[in-house]
Amino acid sequence: MKPVRCAIYTRKSSEEGLEQDFNSLDAQFAACSAYIASQASEGWTLINARYDDGGISGGTLERPALQRLLTDIAAGRIDIVVVYKVDRLTRSLLDFAKLVEAFDKAGTSFVSVTQSFNTTTSMGRLTLNMLLSFAQFEREVTAERIRDKLAASKQRGMWMGGTPPLGYRPDGRSLAIAEDHAGIIRSIFRTYLDFGNVRLLQDRLEVDGIVKPRRTTKAGRPYGGGPFSRGELYAILGNPIYIGRIRHGKTTYAGLHPAIIEQEVWDAVQKQLKENGRGTRSSPRVRHPSILAGKLFDDRDEPLIAVHANKGKVRYRYYVSRSLQHNGDARKTGGVRLPAREIETLVIEQLWRAVSDPIALDGLSPSSPVSRDVSRLVEKARELATLLRNGRGGLVQTLVGDIVDRIEITLSEVRIRLDPMGLSRHLGMTIDTQSSALLITTPATLKRSGRGMRMILETGEAATSREPDARLIGAIAKAYRWWNRLLEQPNLTITDLAQSEGVTSSYMTRVIRLAFLDPTIITRIVEGKAPAGIDTKRLTQADAISIAWSEQRQKLGFSSRH
Repeated sequence: MKPVRCAIYTRKSSEEGLEQDFNSLDAQFAACSAYIASQASEGWTLINARYDDGGISGGTLERPALQRLLTDIAAGRIDIVVVYKVDRLTRSLLDFAKLVEAFDKAGTSFVSVTQSFNTTTSMGRLTLNMLLSFAQFEREVTAERIRDKLAASKQRGMWMGGTPPLGYRPDGRSLAIAEDHAGIIRSIFRTYLDFGNVRLLQDRLEVDGIVKPRRTTKAGRPYGGGPFSRGELYAILGNPIYIGRIRHGKTTYAGLHPAIIEQEVWDAVQKQLKENGRGTRSSPRVRHPSILAGKLFDDRDEPLIAVHANKGKVRYRYYVSRSLQHNGDARKTGGVRLPAREIETLVIEQLWRAVSDPIALDGLSPSSPVSRDVSRLVEKARELATLLRNGRGGLVQTLVGDIVDRIEITLSEVRIRLDPMGLSRHLGMTIDTQSSALLITTPATLKRSGRGMRMILETGEAATSREPDARLIGAIAKAYRWWNRLLEQPNLTITDLAQSEGVTSSYMTRVIRLAFLDPTIITRIVEGKAPAGIDTKRLTQADAISIAWSEQRQKLGFSSRH
């Protein structure tokens, strides 16, 4: 028979009598030992360790012997805990439930020798379940009292603790305005009313450099310092704490703290949020938004509309003259259809050049004492330039909307007219509205390529890199492979090679010429920087590739510096 390891726990609340040779703890231990001995036929065996707590109340679980007992139980050294009475173990029903949970977890039973309480039997387990039910009842009653007290306190407008909302600091059972942060809250509400959209609000805050202030919890843990998320902005805009009210569930009560936001502003914001919520849920922020939407015009003063087409999982974006978008025939409408990436890259590059050297702009004058500091001006310009080049799409779209008034696309150039007010705000200066610096002109020729057009700069290259032509690159790779086989096997003919490759001799002859392309031309093709119209069809024509590399560059439209 497998031995059942038994441990005896004894406790006495006062120290009176503990100095005697045979005290209350010894009496409890003797009675429990006798009970264990009576169960010897069941394999019960008393372990050598004793767990005695003398002079300690049963109202706490922080007792040395009890903690040693729980440690040994958790270690699997004890099968049954034996006590003289249940109250020797604890006087708290909640604590008793915790102890029984620890016993059950370790597979340990519990026996009270004077109360016929034995969880190794079905009756003992029934009694235990009844006690635990009362413990659960006590916990629920306590929770109800706490909830009732919390609700009553909030009805009186009291702040019930926790992390204070941004813009406030704790002030006893109320809140006081933290002016250094309250300005951010006011700015968030005003900006939302200006834009009417949380996504645009988020972009504007990032452009203005407004981030979450660094704060510290009561435990000393720092937090904050990063940009506001859209969820955080929604929470701020919908928190009635900022109009001096305390929320409890779906009800709000007049708070003891002062308001940061006026009631009229709050009402207008809630109305806008509600109207936005009624409409169709906007799609997630696209990875590459059309950052020039609403700014582009062709040479007939007709706006260019941002459109896109999907091919598989790839999205191709364009800016198309309005009449061409509606009619679809460029010959009749005379409109233009530009790849979005090309014109966007050209515009961003020109804007970057302009703001990177603000001292070169004429018509400038300081708008505040701080702008008289040239180093400060250069710093702000550098920040703006960095955001233009490296910012995410939504942020760049907001910046372009601020500093660009209009972009005109003609057959020979791109004219970018800057917005003096927006540029002044970002650079901390005022700009004469008649200043020539407000107009940036870039020579660029529109060249038709398929249904659309490409912008070719003075150098002869496209305005921006495009996706490398995978088909053309593959054809060049085949040309080198086939030519190397002909060199390695002098007796191999093009006819035999074509037959082994499963292509016609005519096709192989046209493709193999690509092995004689100028290496610099191949590099530009791989980089996606080839001139418009350079594709497999063009380069496999009979007279496409000249013998001299210089003639190839001239004939195919590559500038001499390539």
